[in-house]
Amino acid sequence: MEWFPARMTANAGRDHLVSLDEWDAMPEDKNLELVDGVLHLVSAALPPHRKAQNRLAHWFDEQLPDGLTAYADVDVVLDASSRPTVRKPDVVVVSVEAARRAPKRFAAADVLLAVEIVSPGSERVDRVTKPTQYAKAGIAHYWLVELDEPVSLTTFELVDGVYKLAEDGTGEVKLSKPAPLVIDLDRLTALR
Repeated sequence: MEWFPARMTANAGRDHLVSLDEWDAMPEDKNLELVDGVLHLVSAALPPHRKAQNRLAHWFDEQLPDGLTAYADVDVVLDASSRPTVRKPDVVVVSVEAARRAPKRFAAADVLLAVEIVSPGSERVDRVTKPTQYAKAGIAHYWLVELDEPVSLTTFELVDGVYKLAEDGTGEVKLSKPAPLVIDLDRLTALR
């Protein structure tokens, strides 16, 4: 049995960069992201991560105003150039209008909020790489959830092309942007 690191290049045997058309032709349930035309293997989320991801998407859908909806684990095109980048945020908030188009993937312009839940092995990518890419793509809000106790949430807002700290907290967090939301971080991964 071979062991693979949490994130690795999956372009072995490919002699070219992957295009968006080739990306779309791949199975929908792929554990991959596309970064500058190079496939990157992404580890499957552990149960606490998956619980937090599903719960956040559910809480968003319960609280978001009409016209907005949430999705977990969908493709977002950050760069559609000849060296495309497609990331898979843990949760995104998009307009219902964008969702009604039933796209294979969302464009960054469709995404109001991208949320990443930090997992072992993804720390640098979630804290540094992805927010830089999301900001460059123009996603207005970025949230970072840390599952280490105490579970914490840090929110960022795009200002002049750079994410600026908006709020951070633990326990029950009440937010006004991108919409009025209450997130109970103590219940995010709690078992019943």
